[in-house]
Amino acid sequence: MIPEIREKFNRSFSSEQYLDYIKKVWHLTDSVEDFRLSETPLYLTDELTDKLIESGDKIARHLTDEEFLRNSINAVPEDYFVPGKSEHPQFLQIDFAITIDANGSYNPMLIELQGFPSLYCFQTLVDKVNWEVWGIEEGYHSFFNGLNYESYLSELRKIILGNSSPENVILLEITPNKQKTRIDFSLTKELIGIEPVCISQIIVEGKNLFYLKDGKKTLIERIYNRVIFDELKRTDIKHEIDFKSEYKVEWVAHPNWFFRISKYSLPVLQYDCVPETYFLNEFEIEKHDISDFVLKPLYSFAGSGVNVNITKADIENIPDKENFIIQKKINYAPLIKTPEGFSKVEIRLMYLWDKEPILVNNLVRTSKGEMMGVDFNKGKTWVGSNIAYHRK
Repeated sequence: MIPEIREKFNRSFSSEQYLDYIKKVWHLTDSVEDFRLSETPLYLTDELTDKLIESGDKIARHLTDEEFLRNSINAVPEDYFVPGKSEHPQFLQIDFAITIDANGSYNPMLIELQGFPSLYCFQTLVDKVNWEVWGIEEGYHSFFNGLNYESYLSELRKIILGNSSPENVILLEITPNKQKTRIDFSLTKELIGIEPVCISQIIVEGKNLFYLKDGKKTLIERIYNRVIFDELKRTDIKHEIDFKSEYKVEWVAHPNWFFRISKYSLPVLQYDCVPETYFLNEFEIEKHDISDFVLKPLYSFAGSGVNVNITKADIENIPDKENFIIQKKINYAPLIKTPEGFSKVEIRLMYLWDKEPILVNNLVRTSKGEMMGVDFNKGKTWVGSNIAYHRK
C-alpha cells in the first residue's frame, strides 16, 4: 500500500517467480497446495502500523480485565465445557479489516478474535520464502516487539513446551494429515519438536494420557490443542479421550478459551475500532436497516455459517438467537493495487500470552470477493494468504 514500493513490486513481478515461490513453500506437502498464497506480501505505512498496534493493545488490555475474564466463562456451551482451567489462553489472535474513511485514511476494524492458535510456525516459512523470492525492502520486518526469527521461535517454544520435554508434548488435532493447515503441523514438529497426533490415537489410562512415539507408549504432559469442537461434532471419528473428563495434562491453550475469547466477546467491546455488534436475541430489528449487518453463528470456525445478505425472515427463523451475533457491515478498502484490480485485506495480529499478551507476528488475508475465503475468490489472482511488513 506504500505507492513506490507497490509499483516497484508490480513492475518486477513475474509468474515464474510466483511459481518458484509456491514450489519453495509447498515442498513440505509434496507440492499439494492446501490453500492459496497471495502473489504479494503487504507493506504497511508507519501510520497504519501504529493504528493496528494501538487497536490491538486496546482489545488485548480489555481481555486481561478481571471482570471480563470472570464473565467470559458464560461463553462456553455446556456440551463443550472441558474441566480444568487456566488464568488465560497462551495464544491470542485479533483479526482486523482494513477500511478507508471519508478523509481517505486507512483504519483497522475488528472482525474477529480468538484465544486459539493458528499458523504460528507456518508464518515463519512465509517470511523466509518472501525474503528468498521477492527480496523484502530494507528496514522492514514481519515480527514485532524487537523479535527476529530466532527469538520468536524461542518464545514460541517456551509457551508450547513449558517445563516438559518435546516428547511429552503433542499437537492434538482431528486427522492432522488431512487438515488444510497440515503444513503448519509439519513445521511445528520441525521447529518445536512435537508430534502432530490424531485424537483417535490417544491412549487413556485412568487420568493419564499416552501416545505411541516410534512404537513406544509415551506419557503426554502438555497438549498444544488444535481441536475445534464444531468440526469434531461433524465427524464420526472414534476416540478414547473424553473432553468432559479431567486428565493429568496441561492444555496449551485450554479448550474453553476457544469460546471465552471469540465472537462472544464482540458485543462488549466498545471501541472505535470495533463495529456495532449485538447478540441476535438482544437486537431490536425495527430500529435498524438489517441490510447493513452481517449475521454470524457464535460457535463456528473459518467463516462457516456467515450470512452477509440477511433478511427479516432469516432472523425470525432462527430458534436459538442467543447463539448468533449480528454485526455492522464493514467497507473494506481497495488496498493492494494489483495488475488485475485492487485486493481487500484482513490482518491478523498474533500474540503470545505468558504474563500478558505480547504482539509477536501477523498474517495477511487478501480477497477480491464479497468475503475472505476460497468460495468467494475462485478463479481470482492476487488473493489468499501472506504476511505484512512494517518498519516499527
